[in-house]
Amino acid sequence: MSPGRRLTVALVGLFALVLIGWFVKDNTSGPPPGVNKPVVTSTAGKATVPGADSGLEIKSLSKLPAEAYATWKLIESNGPFPYPRNDGVTFENREKRLPQQKSGYYKEYTVPTPGSSDRGARRLITGSEREVFYTGDHYSSFVVVDVTK
Repeated sequence: MSPGRRLTVALVGLFALVLIGWFVKDNTSGPPPGVNKPVVTSTAGKATVPGADSGLEIKSLSKLPAEAYATWKLIESNGPFPYPRNDGVTFENREKRLPQQKSGYYKEYTVPTPGSSDRGARRLITGSEREVFYTGDHYSSFVVVDVTK
């Protein structure tokens, strides 16, 4: 085999390995972009976060926008809410991104967005079993909120 042919075969082989590696990585690295990654939580020695069994990522309340914390404090004190006709109403979970429950199980609350002329896209959703979920993109994705942190 001539040196030029060896170089061509080596380059084609290298290209094939890179291509195969790329496909393997994309098919084994977890869920596609935009899909919430499940988080495994340890229950050793401490209580679990309500909603952790949903498989959604868990985020501490302190890592969310400051307005989410303010909304949580309003929820704990039963208001008054900035959007009384919309806050505390039943969240129907039509997108099916939260665990399926009977109607009336979830309630939604507006997390104000500074500079927005309307309610914006951010919400806290509470469940009857003390779960708290946050969406910053109008129900496209959710995280479980650990309100103790």
